[in-house]
Amino acid sequence: MPGTAAEAPSAGHRVDVIAGQVVPPEPEPKQQPVALVTHPLDPLTPAEIVAAAEIVRKHAGFDMRFDVIELLEPPKADVRGWSPGAAWTRLARTTSFKRTELGAYRAHVDLAAGKVLHWDHVPGVRPMIQFEDMVIILKVCLQSKELADALAKRGLKVEERLLHIEPWPIGCAAGMPAEQIDGKSPLLCYIWERLYNTDNHYAHPVEGLHIVFDRLSNTILEVHDRFVEPVPKEPVNYRPEEHKQSFGSYSFRPLVISQPEGVSFTLDNRLLRWHKWQLHVGFSFREGIVLSDIRFDGRSVCYDARIAEMVVPYGGTQGPHARKNVFDIGEVGFGVNANELQLGCDCKGSIAYLDAWIPTSKGKARCIRNAICVHEEDAGMLWKHSDFRGPPEVRRARRLVVSSVHTVGNYEYACYWYFMMDGVIEFEMKATGIINTTGRQSECEKFGTEVSPGVWGHIHQHMFCAKLDMAVDGDANAVVECDTVREPMGSAGNPLGNAFYLQESTLLSEQQACRTRNDETMRFWKFINPNVKNGNGRPVGYRLEPVHSVRPFAWPESETGMRMAIFYKDLWVTPYSREERYPAGEFMHQSMGEDGLPRWTKADRPVANTDIVAWYNFGLHHVTRPEDWPVQPCVSTGFMLHPAGFFDRNPCLDVPPEHDRHSADAKAGAPCH
Repeated sequence: MPGTAAEAPSAGHRVDVIAGQVVPPEPEPKQQPVALVTHPLDPLTPAEIVAAAEIVRKHAGFDMRFDVIELLEPPKADVRGWSPGAAWTRLARTTSFKRTELGAYRAHVDLAAGKVLHWDHVPGVRPMIQFEDMVIILKVCLQSKELADALAKRGLKVEERLLHIEPWPIGCAAGMPAEQIDGKSPLLCYIWERLYNTDNHYAHPVEGLHIVFDRLSNTILEVHDRFVEPVPKEPVNYRPEEHKQSFGSYSFRPLVISQPEGVSFTLDNRLLRWHKWQLHVGFSFREGIVLSDIRFDGRSVCYDARIAEMVVPYGGTQGPHARKNVFDIGEVGFGVNANELQLGCDCKGSIAYLDAWIPTSKGKARCIRNAICVHEEDAGMLWKHSDFRGPPEVRRARRLVVSSVHTVGNYEYACYWYFMMDGVIEFEMKATGIINTTGRQSECEKFGTEVSPGVWGHIHQHMFCAKLDMAVDGDANAVVECDTVREPMGSAGNPLGNAFYLQESTLLSEQQACRTRNDETMRFWKFINPNVKNGNGRPVGYRLEPVHSVRPFAWPESETGMRMAIFYKDLWVTPYSREERYPAGEFMHQSMGEDGLPRWTKADRPVANTDIVAWYNFGLHHVTRPEDWPVQPCVSTGFMLHPAGFFDRNPCLDVPPEHDRHSADAKAGAPCH
């Protein structure tokens, strides 16, 4: 049903995602953070973002909105051949859209020359969701008489501060009217009530009512009023003012983390050094943290590490809930939704922060202050052995942490990259925030959990895809699949039935390298450089163990399954290509799985002893529980990269003994040593 078109609010207005309100822009700080360029992989500065947008607009000859304005990364050889102080050419990559038409325009821009080097048009695709969309949607909905009538049937008023309208991508369009899909860019909008300004609206789902909104025309296509269900009215909140009476039950004494002599890492703009590690810390509008040219003791380990995609498929079946299948990176964006981290809360200890500059849809630059946190922390025991013939030997471990936190709708995703003293790289994703809620429906008991009277959380999954451009002692790498196999019982080689061994096989092509985990064989994968041998004459390598793999439960032939096709395998391997960046596809809104890894790997290119990229999938299988409500304690997933023949022996033998003089006996109050 037609709605009323609206123009975007004035520049700078935004939607408070927590409060669901349009708020005016914050006053500009007196002094903007300074963005420097000292390395070829440094992200674009604010001036470069604005310049790229102006160059593209001039080339196109029409106005546009931008999804992407980011660094076009130089070729690897140029980065490795660069030396501090040397000049290089800065290029930008942009993706833009006309506000009222489907289709994207992609450009490569020479910033110094002020010209477009490459320009192409991709017809029919849709942009990512942006803040501008949420502002417009809320404004149009607040003016809709049809929505006001539907809310009145439920005893609700159209009042901005008491109404939360949340737009979602349409993860599955099957069965929707063609007039809502063809030539349009529709979003599904879910509705919650707020009892007062700071109330947790997710405790009050307005079930049986949703909106279909078109971003191209800025109109409501349908107010879908399926049935009237009483809105749950019990307030369930998480803010401190709601729980002050119970704070006294905690008797924790201060736990102080301090480094009185300063930190052990150095940060030269974005070039980070700690212990024997060196890496470049970048940032992407879409993916968030980007780690590049990772080296240990001068030896290359990985050229590019990032979380390239994620999807959250829901298991509910009724109404619009069956269409919940959102790619939080490809459709919404991690980087653009990064938090401004707070000292002493998000990060404790001696902290170094990095700001992030991201583009707005109008081609301006916005600063996310303190988007990335860098610190080091105690990591327990590094190694120990006790021998009755002599004193025990023990070494303490610490680790370097590079982290960020991203709020995408109701969920928070906290990303932690850990670098260990023994050469291990670990990634941990902590999921917290608030579960997405629905009201009572006939199918709720089967597909969800009641977390509060009349409030349900559907079963769902969180699946992540890590891009690992491995470079173990150079670019010419290969992947070896490692399975532990039993020797046949009673055979000549296994008379007692106890024998088992490791069986290795090199994956030669892309199709052969589409792999799944196998718990029966304790399968893991090893990235090796067949041209570089360790002291034992074996190829140097790093291994990846699939400890947090998740199986999709959507049927592969369903529209939901086709969109998330990459997650039906745990590992994909492709030869490096600078243009193959997005594993599930570049334009994810209403995609059908036609792009990304499934398409790339059809070529079945060789992946042995060449420059390769591994794409590893992991995640969380979330059966909701009352303990997740009203805010979910952190739950973790991730992966680890272990040296496997990269060193000739334990690389931490040179770590000196350490006795912490600040440690004390809890009873006596005296130091341990």
